Amino acid sequence: MSKRFTVGGVATAAALALTVTGLVAPANAGTTSTRTFTVVAKDGVSASTAIAAIKAAGGTVVSRTDSVGMFRVASNRADFASRVAGTGSLVGASERKAVGYAPRADLDKVERENLANAPKKGTVELAKGPTGLDPLDDKLWGLSMIHADRARAVEDGKADVKVGILDTGVDASNPDIAPNFGWSLSKNFAPDMTDIDGACEVASCLDPIGTDDGGHGTHVAGTVGAAANGFGVSGVAPGVKLVELKGGQDSGYFFLDPVVNALVYAGDKGLDVVNMSFYVDPWLYNCTNNPTDSPEARAEQRAIITAMKRALNYAHDHGVTLVGALGNNHEDLGKPRVDTSSPDYGPAPYHRPIDNDTCLDLPVEGPHVIGVSSVGPSGRKADYSNYGTEQISVAAPGGWYRDGYGTDAYRTDANMILSSYPKKVLQEEGAVDKDGNILPDAQSYVFKQCTAGGACGYYTYLQGTSMASPHAAGVASLIVSRFGTWRQGEFGLAPDTVEKQLTTTAAEHACPQPRMQTYQREDRSGQFNAYCEGDEEFNGFYGYGIVDAYAAVTTPM
Repeated sequence: MSKRFTVGGVATAAALALTVTGLVAPANAGTTSTRTFTVVAKDGVSASTAIAAIKAAGGTVVSRTDSVGMFRVASNRADFASRVAGTGSLVGASERKAVGYAPRADLDKVERENLANAPKKGTVELAKGPTGLDPLDDKLWGLSMIHADRARAVEDGKADVKVGILDTGVDASNPDIAPNFGWSLSKNFAPDMTDIDGACEVASCLDPIGTDDGGHGTHVAGTVGAAANGFGVSGVAPGVKLVELKGGQDSGYFFLDPVVNALVYAGDKGLDVVNMSFYVDPWLYNCTNNPTDSPEARAEQRAIITAMKRALNYAHDHGVTLVGALGNNHEDLGKPRVDTSSPDYGPAPYHRPIDNDTCLDLPVEGPHVIGVSSVGPSGRKADYSNYGTEQISVAAPGGWYRDGYGTDAYRTDANMILSSYPKKVLQEEGAVDKDGNILPDAQSYVFKQCTAGGACGYYTYLQGTSMASPHAAGVASLIVSRFGTWRQGEFGLAPDTVEKQLTTTAAEHACPQPRMQTYQREDRSGQFNAYCEGDEEFNGFYGYGIVDAYAAVTTPM
């Protein structure tokens, strides 16, 4: 998304022989300026066969990821994507343009206004932040809701546990991030693109490790593992190692190629948990054979599906627990609405009826991903949060600005999630001046703390399933810390074991009564109405329950 943020096994087939000499370009195919594509081979097709097919279609392989059969390709043929779709050994070609963004339910300016007719204080009970921890932790109601403050006395996270933040980057200059930042393992997979990110900050256009020009990744990282150091805020797992996996552009867009390569890297480097607060675009849902899509668009979506499934399987099979945001489209993922927003980059969007059996919201509907919905401080499902029994695993604090109707808390920033944020981005957003001072209009939602040595950290509120997912990822990393073992020089715990402990120790939460949750009093339209299916043990709003860090580290496995 201009800084839009959400959220989301491959069958084995026999290798297919490919004859490429019969491919003939249409007379009007012509050439165009060189473009970059991500091309995915079909199951069972060797790298050499795939490369031969790519060449025959008019492409040149720039780089390759053989473990998932994916190739970055340059081509100046206007018909390259259609030629790839017509081969017998390639799934399709996805042009290297924005294909995803991280979930963030942005607020309209009116949301922060103190409305004259705002409801007066009532009886709605909201969660409060813990006291006696880091200075700003009293604002972190999410820590209390999931009992992360209590869990800390038992397990605060081991530095041997490596948590990948697959996002827009991580600002390691923040004094809360610096103590836990994994410099040697962090990597940037997404060079800046001037058309969407603006001018490159460095000559190579590859932002240095430890920087974040988008802000989203730093916020996520702080929730997972900001240090408990008597400064700023502390995270759910304040002792774990934070690894930057920059797979998103500064602008908030994500590309298929960097995301897949980041997941493969996470598996190869032995990361324990990866948080994924984004979804794959330009299609809200990637469908295998949507009749409203062109043949090239169908092939592109099949390529995205195939590559993402392979990458998720690869990471899982190499010991990575995968946690993903469920999305901010206030939609039952098992009963998707007509998609009117895709493609949301490039060609104009059009109406696409979505077949739930053949369309996927990725990565959260991919294999082995723990899907997380968002709740506000009252424990209600946030109005924007996706839901549904099909993909949800657990719920977690994600913030909800409109929570607390009938109290003074209604429409206040404190209902959202406070976490670390880069000074540079706050300056670009007009919240902090050139000297690093918080401007008057932002002082209700931006905070600054400085060490005795003059190093300063900045913090702000955001809301979204992007903020819920790192709460769950933090608990997952605590589980690995508490119950992991050393094997062949690596500390870890099998992802399926982590998921089982996370879900079985979550605090069960029944559906609201009546089951049809409406948000009309919060000034939301009927499109936000959400029906909760299931029972107290498992339902579409809360999954197996709201994650519970204390129960997760104290319940025997």
